[in-house]
Amino acid sequence: MPSMLEWIESTGLSIAIREGGLPYPIIGGLHLLSIALFGGMLLVTDLRLLGWALRNCKVSEIWYLALPWKRLGFLVVVITGLLLMWAEPIRLYQSPSFWVKMLLFGLVGVHGLVFRRSVYSQPEKLDAGTTARAKLAAAMSLILWAGIVVAGRLIAFDPSFDQ
Repeated sequence: MPSMLEWIESTGLSIAIREGGLPYPIIGGLHLLSIALFGGMLLVTDLRLLGWALRNCKVSEIWYLALPWKRLGFLVVVITGLLLMWAEPIRLYQSPSFWVKMLLFGLVGVHGLVFRRSVYSQPEKLDAGTTARAKLAAAMSLILWAGIVVAGRLIAFDPSFDQ
């Protein structure tokens, strides 16, 4: 694995992002802005599922209004995140916070599989009232995504990033 990481780090794209001056901060800024977009839409949706916000709106209305923005935010988060990973693969490989973040991403995938059919596939069923399962899904979603953001931020403070 490390030899592959060395190869990635020596590619023109990796060097251009890492050493180009502007690419890394621009990509990082876009990453943060897309986290804000995705996270904001996720927060609104989950708070509605929990019954803590927008109680006068149907769950399905909030769900379908937020969905395209969540998808756009998530797509940009993934693309910019991959570019940032491409720029410093060896450091990230050595970062405990990075591996915590990846573990949490895996748990988000499991979360989606567990709750897809009963909560996420037909939000109209929740318009009459959210179920305990939907509230559990929303709470877990908030916890997992908050953990991902915190772990991502902690990457900058890992000893592997000291020079």
